Amino acid sequence: MKFKIDTKEKIVVFCPEEPALDANLSAELISTLDALPELETRNLILDLTLVEKNDPAGIQAILTVYQNIYDKGRSCALTGVNSALTKELKAEGGDMLNIAPTMAEAIDLVMMEELERELLNGLD
Repeated sequence: MKFKIDTKEKIVVFCPEEPALDANLSAELISTLDALPELETRNLILDLTLVEKNDPAGIQAILTVYQNIYDKGRSCALTGVNSALTKELKAEGGDMLNIAPTMAEAIDLVMMEELERELLNGLD
């Protein structure tokens, strides 16, 4: 799988550069992101701008990655999601997903959640 990674101070932007997220690439997406050391301390923005097609395995891979990030106490947002993929993700993942129309909004979403966590941890 070809992909682009942009690491910032508190965020990793991961952009698959494949037009189809199918069963062949789903396992690779999950394993690549699970093994990415930058995600131990940073939030994730999954930029799906170049993904034009997907199948059920691709949807499940996105949801698995998303949940893995939250299980680590981090935040995740999706951006660049076409309307068909948005509909499928919402059908499978419900309202739990942060889907932002632009990169700036995705960054805002994960940074707001980061701030919430910091404030809540300060109250404990």
